[in-house]
Amino acid sequence: MAAHRGKPAQREPCLAILNDSGGAFVASPFVELETPPKAVYFQNALEIEFYRTYFDNVRIWINDVESIVRIAREESQRRGIAAMDALNVAAAYLAKAEVLYTMERREKPIYRTSLVRVVRVEPDETA
Repeated sequence: MAAHRGKPAQREPCLAILNDSGGAFVASPFVELETPPKAVYFQNALEIEFYRTYFDNVRIWINDVESIVRIAREESQRRGIAAMDALNVAAAYLAKAEVLYTMERREKPIYRTSLVRVVRVEPDETA
């Protein structure tokens, strides 16, 4: 979301990750539910197109909702991770992702997981 709606300091590093041709993007139904619906509701055509382009370029879809929820529940209970963050961690884990990028502050529980390496996207203060 920060790649489209964020302030320039947030948007630029996120766009750099999205434009990195060496990466493969992972998504799940939960990511798809978390991002475009608000843009659709408010009829924000540019944001809708941004998300459509992103999801069209996802190479790995993790659609096993039962496994995502089971792993997310276990990890949330074990590490105190918020529900949506735990769902994203579980999907990344199932995809065998090398890294899960986030804008969350470093003190958030998502960094406690050992299932996938969580990396904070640092705002570009020069932007």
